[in-house]
Amino acid sequence: MNKKNRFITGYAGLRALAVIGVILYHLNPNQFMGGYLGVPIFLVLSGYLVTDHMFHAYEERGEYNFKSFYIRRIKKLYPQMITLLWGCSAYILLFQQNLLARLNQIVVTNLLNVYNFWQIKNGQSYFERFAANESPFVHLWTMSIEGQFYIIWPLIIFLLVKFAKKKKTIFWIITALTLFSALEMAFLFKPGVDTSRIYYGTDTRFFSLGLGAMLAVFWPTWKLNANLEKRDHWLLNIVGAISLVAILLMATSPIFNPQKAFAYRGGMFFFSLVTTIFVGIIAHPGSSWNKWLTNPVFKWIGSRSYGIYLYQFPVMIFFEDKVKDIADHVVLYHSIEVILILIIAELSYRFIEKPFGRIDWEKVRQFLTKALNLRAKHYQAKILFATGIIVFILGSFGILKAPTVKAENPNHSQLAKQIKSNRSKQLKNNQKLIKEAQSRKKKAPTSRADLIKQAKKAAVTKPVNKDFEKYGISQVDLQLAQKIQVTAIGDSVMAGSSQNLQKLMPHLVIDAAVSRQLGDTIPLFEQYKAKGALNDNVLIGLGTNGAFQPQELDHLMQIIGPKRHVFWINTHVPTRDWQDQVNGELDAATKKYPNLTIIKWHEFAGSHQDWFYDDHTHPTPEGSKFYSAYITKVLVTEGKY
Repeated sequence: MNKKNRFITGYAGLRALAVIGVILYHLNPNQFMGGYLGVPIFLVLSGYLVTDHMFHAYEERGEYNFKSFYIRRIKKLYPQMITLLWGCSAYILLFQQNLLARLNQIVVTNLLNVYNFWQIKNGQSYFERFAANESPFVHLWTMSIEGQFYIIWPLIIFLLVKFAKKKKTIFWIITALTLFSALEMAFLFKPGVDTSRIYYGTDTRFFSLGLGAMLAVFWPTWKLNANLEKRDHWLLNIVGAISLVAILLMATSPIFNPQKAFAYRGGMFFFSLVTTIFVGIIAHPGSSWNKWLTNPVFKWIGSRSYGIYLYQFPVMIFFEDKVKDIADHVVLYHSIEVILILIIAELSYRFIEKPFGRIDWEKVRQFLTKALNLRAKHYQAKILFATGIIVFILGSFGILKAPTVKAENPNHSQLAKQIKSNRSKQLKNNQKLIKEAQSRKKKAPTSRADLIKQAKKAAVTKPVNKDFEKYGISQVDLQLAQKIQVTAIGDSVMAGSSQNLQKLMPHLVIDAAVSRQLGDTIPLFEQYKAKGALNDNVLIGLGTNGAFQPQELDHLMQIIGPKRHVFWINTHVPTRDWQDQVNGELDAATKKYPNLTIIKWHEFAGSHQDWFYDDHTHPTPEGSKFYSAYITKVLVTEGKY
């Protein structure tokens, strides 16, 4: 007797865990560094279920109904995808026109399931949560990979069944493709190089799908026997428990930071392998995991996981664009975002996913009859129809307008030009200043009283930088700044003010650049120390682009050593939830390191929003002078000479 494909309810629970992980990662990538691993869970499930369904059809009927498969996939994927694309396009047209540029390309490539290739070509990073004009569509790369898999994989299985024939041969061919994909990801990863090519690549991501497909070859759902000995039953449950614990630990571990080597050089493959084991355990009717993962909450989230995944990132991008004080209300605002995501996903599930999943021409005719019949009530049909028409018209207008909008190049903004110019001057000035630091001989320190006496005299006879006095720094402090020796390393906030800082402190060696984070910058401190260019005063401006682990700060302080005085500028980035986390870590570190002083830029500038560009983080030319004067004042007051 032929067995039907089993519907495994526990997979809704696994999908729920996966989409929760992705949302947590997008809400707080510094706290939930491995949350993005929810995507490999979806890919493993797709690889397993699609391949299992196909082998079952070939074994039972000797053929596979391609037409039926593709129609089911279209009904499942496209209605909500089109709703998302046109709905976001309408919103962008009305409320956020800075995102109009190239919108037509984004929509078309998503409809054609090649958006991930477009992202690679156009350098759209998945990890730049502080980018100008951040796209609400950036997460859709995975839908393109799924779409490509649904189109191509049935044809590959058809060829394998026709020509390879034996399951063993098919298994090893799929295994070879899977291992090639994992090895390619590991080989292509280069430290310090943008990971978009390997993160988005279909070829470098296939291994998750491939592992699921491999499982389907030797672990078909319809052949698994529920009648097991008690020992085997408990063995399955124990292996399942170990797998789930491992999945949860990896999904929350900083080891799986997606910008570090481990994730690409085996980390994601290992996670996918453990997930494959757990998928197999859930599928087995002799284990309890299918039952344990079946509950009303998981069923609700899992059944709506596709919509939740689609809508979550646009909600975050649009919401956070309008709310600028996220750092002050992290829990409240993130809760609002989650509620909005769930409401939209529920509405989409009820009025788009379910109806379109059962749609045929007769149902379309009935709906249009209700919607267009002005005499009958049928309010729900009329509201849905009117809403759809309005969204379609507005979205289409936005898509058609997109080619006429010139893409705003963030590198051409006033701030970007200033940072680029400053960076060039930094490198030029540093050659001389580093040689000066290397050749400087140790000498008996001048007493602070003598330094101040000399500074007071020079303030009268040879005043310097008088134009900075109105920014809160005295002429005496400006004179002291002429003598202090500092090495400064920072991110784009410091880079934007580097020339002002060097103007005030001529002996300042400064190395500041965009997108820097603490973990990536530690080798830079080691280089400066190794070549004797790390002065007795070290100024650090890091934390704008993300939080860091306490052990990273400890590592840095060990490199710098206890004899140098470290000045760390705390962060003013109210639009990001890591601001308070970074500043809290810095304050806590002062209790551990007596040679660490925190420069309270966040508190000093907090009530002066006119000092900042629209991002509320980078100082304007006027704000830069306040920034530079304040930092210099702290350095000359507490620094070493």
